[in-house]
Amino acid sequence: MKVTLLGAGAWGTAMAAQASRYLPDSNVSLWSRSASQLVDIQESGENRAYLSGIKLPKNLLFESDFSQAVKKLSSTDLLVLATPMSALSETIAQVLKIAEHPLNIIWLCKGLEPDTALLPHQVVERENQLHGHGLVHSFGALSGPSFAREVGAGMPCALTVASKSPALCETVQAAFHHGNMRVYSSDDLIGVELGGAIKNVLAIAAGIGDGLDLGLNARAAVLTRGLAEMMRIVKAAGGRPETCMGLTGVGDLILTATGDLSRNRRVGLELAGGKSLDEILASLGHVAEGVLCAAAVGELAKRLNVEMPITTMMGEVLSGKLAPPDAVKKLMGRDPKIET
Repeated sequence: MKVTLLGAGAWGTAMAAQASRYLPDSNVSLWSRSASQLVDIQESGENRAYLSGIKLPKNLLFESDFSQAVKKLSSTDLLVLATPMSALSETIAQVLKIAEHPLNIIWLCKGLEPDTALLPHQVVERENQLHGHGLVHSFGALSGPSFAREVGAGMPCALTVASKSPALCETVQAAFHHGNMRVYSSDDLIGVELGGAIKNVLAIAAGIGDGLDLGLNARAAVLTRGLAEMMRIVKAAGGRPETCMGLTGVGDLILTATGDLSRNRRVGLELAGGKSLDEILASLGHVAEGVLCAAAVGELAKRLNVEMPITTMMGEVLSGKLAPPDAVKKLMGRDPKIET
């Protein structure tokens, strides 16, 4: 089985390293739109732009020709889209135009399409209707609590692959379930994708609370009530609320809201410190998906008539309508409710 990853950012590089450690030589390839980046990776043995200090397996191959990267795969191989959510539509459209036979395709991005509030699989389905040439591809998402640097270093990690195709889930497990990585399977694509999207927004909220020194009690309240919001919208969207209690829900929420490697938590901390969003994003150097996702989650909640006060407040903070301390006051001033 060949595995090709499109996107040489931190996460794509880390997952390419994971697969190439355990699959036979010449079976794992990493594509980047930047030829100079690939040259630097090959010369240095690491992705200095995104995972500096992490040495990559010597058998990892590199591909600069997008068309060739897709066409060399058979129907039993695996194509991994390792782009940010904002690039998913363009990337999958290119793939579908090039594909000459059915492919196994998964994506690693977490979020909603900003302009449409569509989940990743809905974006893929839309593009497949436009460019799929009638081919029946297998699609799915790989998600869960995971920092790219730790995965790149080979540290323990557990993820979930979600797809309506059991065969695709088995293919993904064959590619990545090795060594210190466990990959579970699920057929709840909606629940898995919404969990991955909403936890980023909640991580910004937790970062704001920590940055304002609101205490550990406040953090626990944000995570718990945020999880309740996640479960409500998953159910309304047609997913299973219990999925939120697994790796891609509460697991990823805990990691992203409390871990020092979390870019979304860092956004919240620095917003609480008085920095502008533009300043914060310029200094990050990486994508913080929760920033682009907050408004889209809010739009989806309105569409589904789901109450999500924490998420709504984050949308107002990120859009500049509310200062972080004022958002806290509005949340704390809400009327009392029944918990469940």
